[in-house]
Amino acid sequence: MRNAGNWDLKKRTKAFALRVIALVESLPRSRTANVIGNQLLRSGTSVGANYRSACRGRSTAEFISKMGIVEEEADESLFWMELLVESGIVKASKLKPLMEETNEIVAITVSSIKTSRKRKNKK
Repeated sequence: MRNAGNWDLKKRTKAFALRVIALVESLPRSRTANVIGNQLLRSGTSVGANYRSACRGRSTAEFISKMGIVEEEADESLFWMELLVESGIVKASKLKPLMEETNEIVAITVSSIKTSRKRKNKK
């Protein structure tokens, strides 16, 4: 059964991946930007893919495990964005909205994991 919240987060994580793709495509052509961009592209697109996988989890334990991957990939994406800013490759003002979205996705994911663990422990 599809939950409305799940559907919204599916769309949100896909939109996040598309924003990451656009950011990486806009990076200057340098060795450092290419390396960081490739890492960001992998982790940023992985967020939505792993969330979709989590929604298809066959058990609560599997859902929690896959959501842990979503959390890790989103946090890793934030790390690469921080490096882009702190290395001077991208201005902080350009990345601020995407970094805020990343933090929100991490928070939602952590909350979902905590809720799922509580429900699992009540059974």
